[in-house]
Amino acid sequence: MKSVIIIGSGFSSLSAACYLAKAGCNVSVYEKNKTIGGRARQLKKEGFTFDMGPTWYWMPDVFERFFNDFDKKPSDYYDLIKLSPAYQVFFGQNDSVTIADSLAEIIKTFESIEEGSGLKLQKFIDKAQKNYKIAIEKLVYNPGESPLELVTKETILNVTQFFSNISKDIRKEFKNQKLVQILEFPVLFLGAKPQDTPSFYSFMNFADFGLGTFHPKGGMYAVIQALEQLATSLGVKIYTQSNVEKIVVENKKTTGIQVNNTFISADIVVSGADYHHSEQLLPENYRMYSEKYWNSRVFAPSSLLFYVGFSKKIQNIEHHTLFFDTSFDTHAQAIYDVPAYPKDPLFYASFPSKTEENIAPKNCEAAIFLIPLAPGLYDTPEIRELYFNKIITRLEQVTEQNVKENIMFYESFSVNDFVSDYNSYKGNAYGMANTLLQTAFLRPKLRSRKVKNLFFTGQLTVPGPGVPPSLISGKLVADLILNLDGKI
Repeated sequence: MKSVIIIGSGFSSLSAACYLAKAGCNVSVYEKNKTIGGRARQLKKEGFTFDMGPTWYWMPDVFERFFNDFDKKPSDYYDLIKLSPAYQVFFGQNDSVTIADSLAEIIKTFESIEEGSGLKLQKFIDKAQKNYKIAIEKLVYNPGESPLELVTKETILNVTQFFSNISKDIRKEFKNQKLVQILEFPVLFLGAKPQDTPSFYSFMNFADFGLGTFHPKGGMYAVIQALEQLATSLGVKIYTQSNVEKIVVENKKTTGIQVNNTFISADIVVSGADYHHSEQLLPENYRMYSEKYWNSRVFAPSSLLFYVGFSKKIQNIEHHTLFFDTSFDTHAQAIYDVPAYPKDPLFYASFPSKTEENIAPKNCEAAIFLIPLAPGLYDTPEIRELYFNKIITRLEQVTEQNVKENIMFYESFSVNDFVSDYNSYKGNAYGMANTLLQTAFLRPKLRSRKVKNLFFTGQLTVPGPGVPPSLISGKLVADLILNLDGKI
């Protein structure tokens, strides 16, 4: 039985642990923090429960496929609620668009805003659905080891979609700026501007409008708990407060790790920690990527997050609410072009207690606010307070209600916390963006080319950022390991 050590306990790490343990490996997971989950940890305070990281449950088929690989179903571990409506987008005071839970209703909404856009949307989503099928069946379950993985009959027929971009495609068909921003929104999960995201990634629009938005009862952390339950049932051992200080290498082969000044041996090491940080655990001559390489990459944004307990129910909002009442382009420039704090930020708010009452005390509201930021920005308590006041004031203005006096508490999480808690490169929140030159085999590799039996998984490698890709990344790295010199 091969012994495998996995660094970190986020989605990709726990996914890999499950697959490897099922195959008969002796798997141990080492997590530096007090609780598991990585960026998907949970915060509980004064009767409120918050997901600290991901709050959107998209692409349910990927979760189903994962659990099916173990003869299980998501429903064996958590209840899934389809949100109706899926989300709401504010463009100003008394000016919002609600996205329904069915494509037919969304088409009606588009048509009511821009004549002729309903039929255009149907055609756009039909194409996006075909791209989704290609992505799931032909692309994202490949390990990114060769450019030939991208060469299939389907991709050859759609090759032009890799050289145009989402923004161009959308703006060619839709003139109303509200509709444009709604259609450009899903690709933000990929970490890049719509102008820099290949047209093929319209499959995210099918994930949005075609498959819908869900909420796992208990929040996204319920999915982490499901992975933990599955992993431990397969024999995986999980150790928290176990800071990995070094990946030990002898004769170009990993022999284990150093944790809390103690050496722990293993046949194979997998790091689900931040890729850049993971390589810092190695002697410099064993690192595959230089500081120049990392500095040249396009990273997905960092975030300024607030977890807020309100002493009353918040009106005129939905579970997922987007505040696009300021300039989308100006905010994007502050992230990607001239990194700075945006003067008037777009922001996202989640009110999970709208769907699940026990997430907050009776007649109270749990809220999570997120402002996308450029990674690497300076981060101070004064800046956090300034931006908290900005978004609460905007919330009051746009939704026409007073809420400041009902704030029981708030906690913040931003660039410095991403660095200290997750060893995140420049405090990025979502990993490396999926641009054309950072897709598939052009992303950092799952397998070390310099150290035998050392592997990587997670949002900085294949297939990319987001929770479903992280689950897939864990499977991909496990498959590579299980195919070393034949099956283990």
